[in-house]
Amino acid sequence: MTSTPPPFTADDYRARMTRAAESAADAGLDGVLIAPGPDLVHLTGYRPVGTERLTVLVLTAGQEPVLVVPTLEAPDAEAAPGAPALTVRDWTDGKDPYAAVAPLLDVSGRFAVSDNTWAMHLLGLQRALPGTSYVSLTEALPMLRAVKDARELARIEAAGAAADEAYGEILKVPFAGRRETDVAADLAALLLRFGHSQVDFTVVGSGPNGANPHHEAGDRTIVHGDMVVLDFGGLKHGYGSDTTRTVHVGEPSPAEQHVHDVVREAQQAGVDAVRPGVACQEVDRAAREIIEEAGYGDLFVHRTGHGIGVTTHEPPYMIEGEDQPLVPGMCFSVEPGIYLPGRFGVRIEDIVTVTEDGVRRFNNTSREMAIVE
Repeated sequence: MTSTPPPFTADDYRARMTRAAESAADAGLDGVLIAPGPDLVHLTGYRPVGTERLTVLVLTAGQEPVLVVPTLEAPDAEAAPGAPALTVRDWTDGKDPYAAVAPLLDVSGRFAVSDNTWAMHLLGLQRALPGTSYVSLTEALPMLRAVKDARELARIEAAGAAADEAYGEILKVPFAGRRETDVAADLAALLLRFGHSQVDFTVVGSGPNGANPHHEAGDRTIVHGDMVVLDFGGLKHGYGSDTTRTVHVGEPSPAEQHVHDVVREAQQAGVDAVRPGVACQEVDRAAREIIEEAGYGDLFVHRTGHGIGVTTHEPPYMIEGEDQPLVPGMCFSVEPGIYLPGRFGVRIEDIVTVTEDGVRRFNNTSREMAIVE
């Protein structure tokens, strides 16, 4: 088991908020508005439940960050680990919350807004300041959370190690004669056992169900001869895990082994393509080329990877058309797959990080096909 990573400090959060404000200014924006959700957690460590009461972090280059919160939630906001790096302002029930925010904003400014901002709050700001305009944070600053610092990397590494431990244990449980939901429950319990605070998904796709990349575990009984896709992950220390291995109940047929070998080769090619300065799409191209040359190109139906951090899916994306260069500290999945409708599917996935001179995996279990009972 890995040790608990050191906590983030107020200086860590201050640096993130400063970087966000400066990135907005560089993009020609007047600031950033952050509602409750993963962006607020990343920038301040504050985890309120999003409600009809307005909570918003206002970031403007050259100005101290201000977190506007309902009065009844101010004590929790002031106790957040990033609170020493910002000013908390509260508004009371019965008062206009948008009037509390308006003085902080340029009356004709253009602002990036976190994607999960409630429409009622954005419309309220527009009514209060009709000269302002807004753009999605992901559209304007897609790489805001993409480059992880050393303490974030330690958390993602710990989450990956825990997922690896869960995989090692799931190979010991019986598959044949049990439902997909039974194995999924085992996986969820193992993730929690190895330190996850939250389980986000446990895909168990057996036999023909494995040909659906995002199949949700169902009541199908797993039988001898099934290929089974296991894709699972969640959050540990607030950061994500996500790994996929494809196992077989009993010995595979030569055709099944061949497809698995192609995917394994494609996944290795994708990982080998990772290095600083390479465009994200090159990772997708490297993996896809192997699958296309093997004659399965039409059966690889999704992107090769997605970023991971405080959420299990976030920018950057390893997909054709994404010319964002890879930067040391970026973390993302490499997960090619082949899906044969009505028969089976194969996917192999690791989380990797870009290093100064290449790549490092955060998942290190065998990528050979495991035989289960």
